[in-house]
Amino acid sequence: MDAFNRDFLSTLKNKYADFNGRATRSEYWYFVLFYILISIVAQIIDTFVINPLLGATSSQAGTGGILQILFVLAVLIPFVAVAIRRLHDTNRSGWWFLIGFVPLI
Repeated sequence: MDAFNRDFLSTLKNKYADFNGRATRSEYWYFVLFYILISIVAQIIDTFVINPLLGATSSQAGTGGILQILFVLAVLIPFVAVAIRRLHDTNRSGWWFLIGFVPLI
């Protein structure tokens, strides 16, 4: 629980859009871990609770939902910020983050 408070919540509260500085290895990986876990929980809640309440069919219920989309949008900027700060810690420019988009081009 200490890692959740220290690395995930404090990053969301204190470093929401801070692209300067450095992020330690533990800060980055705990942020990614809790991001994935919360996203999975949001997907499960959407699939089994919210989508059936909204009248989604079984084929539509597994395609994502409102809760997961809101979570991903809310945490998108801090996720990019912590990734760029981690690149700074490894002595790379934050522009290296964009290399992940090369296969899309």
